[in-house]
Amino acid sequence: MAAAEDHILTEADERQMLDAIAKWIEKKVAPVAMKLEHADEWPGDLVEDMKELGLFGALIHPDHGGLGLSATAYSKIVMMIAEEWMSLTGIFNSHLMMAQIVQKFGTQRQKDYWLPRFASGELRGGLALTEPDAGTDLQAIRTTAKRRGDTYIVNGAKTWISNAIKGHCAALLVKTDPDAEPRYKGMSMLIVSKIDPETGAPRKGIRNGKKLEKLGYKGIDSGEFVFEDYEADAELALVGGEEGKGFFMATGGLEIGRINIAARSVGIARRALRESIAYSQQRHTMGKPICEHQAIQLKLGEMAAKTKASELLVQDAARAYDTGERVDMEAGMAKYFASETAVEVATEAMRIHGGYGYSKEYPIERLYRDAPLMCIGEGTNEMQRIIIAKQLIKRNPV
Repeated sequence: MAAAEDHILTEADERQMLDAIAKWIEKKVAPVAMKLEHADEWPGDLVEDMKELGLFGALIHPDHGGLGLSATAYSKIVMMIAEEWMSLTGIFNSHLMMAQIVQKFGTQRQKDYWLPRFASGELRGGLALTEPDAGTDLQAIRTTAKRRGDTYIVNGAKTWISNAIKGHCAALLVKTDPDAEPRYKGMSMLIVSKIDPETGAPRKGIRNGKKLEKLGYKGIDSGEFVFEDYEADAELALVGGEEGKGFFMATGGLEIGRINIAARSVGIARRALRESIAYSQQRHTMGKPICEHQAIQLKLGEMAAKTKASELLVQDAARAYDTGERVDMEAGMAKYFASETAVEVATEAMRIHGGYGYSKEYPIERLYRDAPLMCIGEGTNEMQRIIIAKQLIKRNPV
């Protein structure tokens, strides 16, 4: 991964980029977000806009057609978009987690082959880790890839995969040595595609299962992959060209995912706070705006402080990521605190809005439904606290 000094975006460039995204959000996203979300409709036109804006190549180096953004700049984009419609951020973040695995660990041939296609959005995908009986415990996966000459034969199933249906490819965690001890040494990462990148023809042996219905996080597809003797070219598919490294690639990819989840959480909290501040000045009880009631002031004050603290934790984690160092603890802290804050602030916003907060005519109910996913996605908050504690001990030996 490139260190922060390798990123060439100037402060003026960043401001210009953020302004362009802000205008796009105002003109294109805001008018349709609620309708698309309630219909659980794939936002095809907005995806095309995101391709034009370069968001699918946000973290990919310019040498391969990407924007080469720092995690710091990237997190600002995520916060902005999530403040309007969180689902959109999942479409390009899941894709970028896949791309980062190739960028950080891939061979030169793999980088040259995959990254330009990822950066343009020609090929979009995500990270395929979770299985029906293996979520947080990645070492329990059962999907296998057996080497046969220059080909891997893949069998198994993945679930809860973002972009599984509307996307084209995935970074797939597999067991190449199911009998390895410890288990993680038998795990490898493959790049697999539903279509031939050269011709666009469908590939045999890979299909989608059902689209998974969700409480929130609408618009983006969450689905299943089923592999039945799928054949993957070993040279292009096996990330890094070496078996047994997949577990660490997966956990490395989750670092930027957790920073993204934290940034999304900030966006949700910001919007809930913004809506609450406005509503509390418009709604009157007992002859005055409810913002003048102490009970509401106490809520708003705590909501604002925790939202700002979450934003600062995201910035801290992003800066640490940009140094190229491992950031388990920083990303875990940001993800844990910001996601819990998003749930709390969205809940308080609903209480401030009263019955209107429960209505689909206002965005509060959407924020209320979207926020809990932030506590679960990219590793549960229970796991984040364990990671934080272990890193504290590791970094501070007696």
